[in-house]
Amino acid sequence: MPHLLDPNFARSVVLMVHHDESGAFGVVLNRPTELSAPNLCATLDIEWNGNPEDAVAWGGPVQPQTGWVLFEDQDGRVQGEQVKEIGSGVCFAGSIEVLRQVASDPPERLRLLLGYAGWGPGQLESELAEGAWLVAPVSGQVVFDVEAPGMWEHVVRSLGIEPATLVPTRGVH
Repeated sequence: MPHLLDPNFARSVVLMVHHDESGAFGVVLNRPTELSAPNLCATLDIEWNGNPEDAVAWGGPVQPQTGWVLFEDQDGRVQGEQVKEIGSGVCFAGSIEVLRQVASDPPERLRLLLGYAGWGPGQLESELAEGAWLVAPVSGQVVFDVEAPGMWEHVVRSLGIEPATLVPTRGVH
């Protein structure tokens, strides 16, 4: 929402990966970086067999050296106990083994991210109560197909809201 003053989250679309009484964890989807997937993999001695133009996105301000993989795994070829299906065909993992698997034979729908967004116990609930965030369902189409520059507006409109009508005030709108 416009009144959320943290510049890390201005017009951000965050995919919530985990949320319970101990806190919340998610990744920002619409902040590209200039780092390419081949360059990232090269720093880890992993061969990248995907598109050399594939980019790595900024997942959030916490632990920016930590990597995450979002992918669609329709045929179950990516294995690992850290693979978690978040919903709508979107899988999430944070292990180097999963990165090796997807780098050697990248799925058609794939995103790599560095860093994450985190909230302590009750922090996200408080921000939601203040109306600082809009909540939308997980959509594989948004995660994999919507370009970063238009993602926030796309998600807001998908909720039936005209972005220009959002006002920077606290509370539920």
